[in-house]
Amino acid sequence: MTPQNTPTNWENSNQAQNKVAYVSSTAEDRLVDQLRQHFFIKHLVTYSAFEDYLAEQSILTLPDILLMEIDEDEYCFTLVEKIKKNPMLHGLLIVLLAKTPNKHWKAKAMKLKVNDLYTYPLPVDYLRERLNFLIKFKLIRPKLSELLNQVDVEYKMPLSKRLFDIVSSGIALILASPIMLLVAIMVKLESKGPIIYKSKRVGTGYLVFDFYKFRSMRTDADQTLAQLSSLNQYSAEEEGSTKAAFVKIKNDPRVTKVGNFIRNTSLDELPQLFNILKGDMSLVGNRPLPLYEAEMLTSNEWSMRFLGPAGLTGLWQVSKRGKEDMSERERKKLDNFYAQNYSFWLDLKILLGTFPALFQKEKV
Repeated sequence: MTPQNTPTNWENSNQAQNKVAYVSSTAEDRLVDQLRQHFFIKHLVTYSAFEDYLAEQSILTLPDILLMEIDEDEYCFTLVEKIKKNPMLHGLLIVLLAKTPNKHWKAKAMKLKVNDLYTYPLPVDYLRERLNFLIKFKLIRPKLSELLNQVDVEYKMPLSKRLFDIVSSGIALILASPIMLLVAIMVKLESKGPIIYKSKRVGTGYLVFDFYKFRSMRTDADQTLAQLSSLNQYSAEEEGSTKAAFVKIKNDPRVTKVGNFIRNTSLDELPQLFNILKGDMSLVGNRPLPLYEAEMLTSNEWSMRFLGPAGLTGLWQVSKRGKEDMSERERKKLDNFYAQNYSFWLDLKILLGTFPALFQKEKV
């Protein structure tokens, strides 16, 4: 949401606004004017001036984000290394901007673990949302219990879509209540632990909310995820990539016998009808992502998926679900397409295609 009062002077900043220190090669930079509507910007045109500026800061005056345009001499990468080694600057959010696509730069950026790499032409709205999310995510990550109250980015869903969601989810909950009761009993009898698995998910406009499913895994599933990275269906696909954005484990050993059945029949998703009724998500949309997946979607190419509705079912589920040839890039493109083109008729088409997709052949 756009603030009513637009700050234009870094020195007059107050703690209600986020601070961005930006270095680029030209003094006349349109990006500065566009970002200045939402952030306090300190703009410098040389890396030496940028370093001098950082050296003058105290812990209380440090910017929230360092925004750096990659120079032809690649000195920015040397500076990132220096920043990473400086204890006072440890933890600063770093976002790089590239004038042209460059796999070598991308590999270097990933190796240095910068928070983002954007390539021109730059969609400023996506960059703005991403910068805000990174700042909020950094501040609230240690306090997961407070996540829902910390994120204030709001996108209003069309009234017709919201009314359809309320009516549909209400009727579905009534009709599905006997099945839900039976599943709850099966989950409880098979293994110890809660019947409902609740996790934090990132949905529309980077809104973080509590996401409900019937528990289909052992209670230590989250702790053992890192040990199973070699089984991830969305393996790293691009040169220089070390980690995939999405996580979907093939033949996941953490899944219980009852869990395997309810996952293959999608019965584990039924509690999300409460999420829909509450307004956390829609019946149709892009799947809300776990925090660790949302944090990986860092490029301007894919930020768009968060500007569409989050949903129980979506375009990628009915197009590719359960197929081992489903790539990370295909899924992202489907998510972006839906965010740009969602409508009542597209939603209806997806809903009609959801029922044949409920029973998967592949265990993914």
